[in-house]
Amino acid sequence: MNTLGFNKKPSETTVVVAMSGGVDSSVTAGLLKQEGYNVIGITLQLYSSNSSPKKGSCCSGLDIYDARRVAQKLDIPHYVFNYEKTFKSDVIDYFVNAYENGETPIPCVKCNETVKFRDLMNFAKKLEADCMATGHYIKRKGDVKNAHMFRAEDKSKDQSYFLFSTTQDQLDYLRFPLGDIPKNKTRKIAEELGLIVYNKKDSQDICFIPDGDYKKFIKSQKKTGDIIDIKGNVISHHDGIQNFTIGQRRGIGVSSENPLYVIDIIKETNQIIIGDKKDLLGKSLLLDNLNFIMPDYDFSQSAIEISCTAKIRSLSEPKKGTLKKISGGFSFEFDEPLEAITKGQACVLYDQDRVLGGGIIKQKLN
Repeated sequence: MNTLGFNKKPSETTVVVAMSGGVDSSVTAGLLKQEGYNVIGITLQLYSSNSSPKKGSCCSGLDIYDARRVAQKLDIPHYVFNYEKTFKSDVIDYFVNAYENGETPIPCVKCNETVKFRDLMNFAKKLEADCMATGHYIKRKGDVKNAHMFRAEDKSKDQSYFLFSTTQDQLDYLRFPLGDIPKNKTRKIAEELGLIVYNKKDSQDICFIPDGDYKKFIKSQKKTGDIIDIKGNVISHHDGIQNFTIGQRRGIGVSSENPLYVIDIIKETNQIIIGDKKDLLGKSLLLDNLNFIMPDYDFSQSAIEISCTAKIRSLSEPKKGTLKKISGGFSFEFDEPLEAITKGQACVLYDQDRVLGGGIIKQKLN
C-alpha cells in the first residue's frame, strides 16, 4: 500500500493537486512528485484580467503564473480553468448578501465548499484521478472510505475551522500531505526543491477585495436605521447594517465614557444594538447548515446530546460544551460563557483533535 492509501505503486496512482500558486500547494505537488506519483496540477482563475485583487491574495494573475512556473520546475502537466462565474455566484454574492442580512460571513469556507472541493473535485474525477490533494494544514486519517479529519500538527496553521463543511465523500477522496509538517519546514522543503515561491508571503483573507475595505466593496444602497441600547432606547442612527459586526468596538459612531460594543444586529428592523462588554457574553447558539464528519454517529435518533468541544473563531482554542438535537435543528451550549457569538460565523465541533463537523451560527440563544 502506498502513502496515499492505495494498493498500487505511486507511479500507477494519479493525483490532482489544487495549485493556488502559493508555497503550500506547490510543496504538496513537489512532495508527491518526489514520491513518484503521477501528479497533475490544476489552478483556478477566479478573477478576470481587468480585476485587481490585492497583493498577496490567492488565485490572482500572478499566482497563476507562479503555479505554472512551479509545474514546469516539477515537470508535471498543469491546467488553468476559468471559474469566475461560479466564484461570483457561490462566494462573492453569498458574501454580499450575508452582510446585507446582518451576518458576518466566512468566504474561505464557502470557497472551499464550492469551487475548490465540489467543482474542482468533480473535474479531478472526470480525469479518473485516484484522489485530489491540497496544501491545507489538516490531517486525514483512516482508510480510503470513512476517513476522519484531525487538526494539523502545527496548531498555529491549523485550517480545520475553514474545512468543517467538507463532506464524508469529499474527505474520502482528498489528501493533505502537509498535515504533519510545520510551516517553517514547508518553506525549507520548497527551497530545497528549488521552487520560486519558497519565500512567498501567505495569502490574505477576503482575496477578492482589492483594498480590504469590504464596506466599500459591498456598495449596498444606504438604508438608515436606529442604534439602540439593550433596553430599547434609541441612542443614534446608522447608514446600513452591513457596516457593523457583532463584537465591534470602533466606528460605531456613539460617544460614551465607557467602551461600547455591537451586541446584536437585527435585520428585520434594521437596528444595531449596543451595550457593555459583559453584554457580549453568551453560552448557547442555534446552528444552521450543519455538516457532520461522523460516520460512527447515528443522527436519526430523536434525542441526541454529544459532549465535545467547539470554537466560534478560527484562532481560538476549542471550548467544552454539548451539541443537542432540538426542535428545528441543533444547538450548542458551552460550559462557560464566550464573547461575541456572531451570526454568519462558524461553530466547529471537535473530539480532542478530531474534527466532527460544524455549522453556521444562526443566532445566539442566551
